[in-house]
Amino acid sequence: MNTSSYSVTTFTPRTVTTLQKRELPAHIQGLSLVNLAARQRMLSQRMILQTLLASRGDAQKFEAAQRSLQVFSESQQHLLGTLQQLEKAAAEKIESTYHGPRGVGPVITEFMQLMQRTLEQIKRQAPSVAESLIELVGLTDRILEALNTATTAFDEVSKAKSEAMMKELAGIVGDIQSVAKEAKVVSFNAQIMAARAGQHGREFAVVANVLSDITGEIDGLTRKAAVLADRNKLAA
Repeated sequence: MNTSSYSVTTFTPRTVTTLQKRELPAHIQGLSLVNLAARQRMLSQRMILQTLLASRGDAQKFEAAQRSLQVFSESQQHLLGTLQQLEKAAAEKIESTYHGPRGVGPVITEFMQLMQRTLEQIKRQAPSVAESLIELVGLTDRILEALNTATTAFDEVSKAKSEAMMKELAGIVGDIQSVAKEAKVVSFNAQIMAARAGQHGREFAVVANVLSDITGEIDGLTRKAAVLADRNKLAA
């Protein structure tokens, strides 16, 4: 292997948790936490394959493995950094998933450290690289299981948040419908009073008719909102 064609980048992932959204790496922007966690599974398997090919002298795969590790590490840091942004119950669930008694955090950290060490050994053509590769391949099932567990946790948090929002929306729609019903009664009574007032009730009748039109529009909007809430509930 020609060592001059390799350049190992020993990096410390950026602290993306304190950055504004516009400062996040491009590969993170626009991705939901669930999708980001799911991508980690794919990246882990891709890195293992890239590293195996790099160990056979493929410089391009070596560089690709380094890039994948950078993306993986920054994404992992971002996922953990979102704990401060989640509601208490959700944050506790994610915290337990990673750092609880059966947390997956140590396995993921071990995987990243082993990947970095293996790439450095490939660069140096160290005799110990073969042992590291065996260890890396042996870690495949464990890292995949750990990342699956993390993805499931983020998925459950996302669904719980969606359900809570739909419940709140349904409550708001119910309140609006109640107000609309009361407004209808007021409008109906106002029209009766305007009719009784005859010539003197014309202006009042105009106001009553406008109020009736408004309540009709409110009814239409609340029905649409209710349908949307039901669709989102089914989709979740």
